[in-house]
Amino acid sequence: MAGRSHAVDISKVSNGSQQSRADSVAVEEPLEIRLGYSTADGRASRSVSITMRTPGNDPELAAGFLYTESIIRRADDISCIETCGPPAPDSGNHNVVRVELGPDVSVDLGRLQRHFYTTSSCGVCGKTSLDALRVIGVAPMGNNDTTFDRDVLIKIPDKLRKAQATFDKTGGLHAAGVFTTAGELVVTMEDVGRHNAVDKVIGALLLDDRLPATDLGLMVSGRASFELMQKALVAGMPLLAAVSAPSSLAVQLASEFNMTLVGFLRGDTFNIYSGKQRIQYEN
Repeated sequence: MAGRSHAVDISKVSNGSQQSRADSVAVEEPLEIRLGYSTADGRASRSVSITMRTPGNDPELAAGFLYTESIIRRADDISCIETCGPPAPDSGNHNVVRVELGPDVSVDLGRLQRHFYTTSSCGVCGKTSLDALRVIGVAPMGNNDTTFDRDVLIKIPDKLRKAQATFDKTGGLHAAGVFTTAGELVVTMEDVGRHNAVDKVIGALLLDDRLPATDLGLMVSGRASFELMQKALVAGMPLLAAVSAPSSLAVQLASEFNMTLVGFLRGDTFNIYSGKQRIQYEN
């Protein structure tokens, strides 16, 4: 696998002067996810997604994507994950990954297109997006009583930042990490796409047989969107914390599905938009 950063020559302009120097940028390449599954006529293969991602942890990305899109329900649905196709001529990366499902796993062909409610430009209303989650059987977290201490929570962004090795070189990657109630980072991932970073994290948990992750929280760099909330919900995680702001639909999803949503988690301050009962702190 080629590196996740790429060296480029740039002109650095500072204080009115220009200087040639080398810099590092995050690698961004397409990944095609193919699904192999059984039909009445034998085995079939179909492309289900093409996403721009930072190479690395492609099997986890593919597994997490299929799980959060409810195409698969458990790790045992997968018989193997392998890269295929020729390497890209410019980088040597294999940009196609094939996920083979077990012979007894049924596939809903209607779900092989990415769900419309994860696309911000789809033109449907928020109620339709939330109803779509209920249709696939996602239930509110009414019985989840996991709590996170304030003093633990405020330390997570710094821990996540220190785990971003490629960000240190490029300054151009998002990060996602899951953490325990004691503040231990269990899995951390980087990617040019924040949704990909979350899929990589969830895929790692899935392949390690740790889903649903009802006792873990999810921390993301940047903002909290509906799509990230949806992924956390499907994975069973009761809390999503973000460095930046949430969207209105992310807040609505968190409220209706009894999730805890924390935004602007910086330093020792943060905002709780939903599920404040899961945050333990002194007034």
